[in-house]
Amino acid sequence: MPTTIGLISDTHGLLRASAMHALDGVALILHAGDVGSRDVLIELAAVAPVQAVYGNLDDPHTPELEAHRWLSVEGWQMHVSHGHEVGRPTPETLLHRYPEAGILVFGHTHRAVVHRAGGRVVVNPGAAGPRRFDVVPSVARVTLSPGVAEVEIVEID
Repeated sequence: MPTTIGLISDTHGLLRASAMHALDGVALILHAGDVGSRDVLIELAAVAPVQAVYGNLDDPHTPELEAHRWLSVEGWQMHVSHGHEVGRPTPETLLHRYPEAGILVFGHTHRAVVHRAGGRVVVNPGAAGPRRFDVVPSVARVTLSPGVAEVEIVEID
């Protein structure tokens, strides 16, 4: 049975009802940083268990936040970080930095990205928080089974 994981990033203290709705039914939520408030994590935990990393604007001493998260789901090695640790993150720089990960999740740029390379997948769910730049807020849903990773970017309002 496939496992669906919700991805969210760059909430900056704002958790929209539409984001909660888009993540409904997932088995796990991964927050890729710039959480902005512990309240965001508490609200997300009402939907599914949450694992989160800190972003460049978060307090790295917040107990719920790690610099990186590594997990294994359906045979996939997943790495989650905000991305700011590589400067300006791109799929290519993250693939190079974390060669053992089959799925890399990052935030920071506020732009949704799904990049596939050599059987590996890099996903930025986009920014779910306050509108910045010309970006439409979004989250992502990743459905995993052995050897298969389906990614859907879900625009929210």
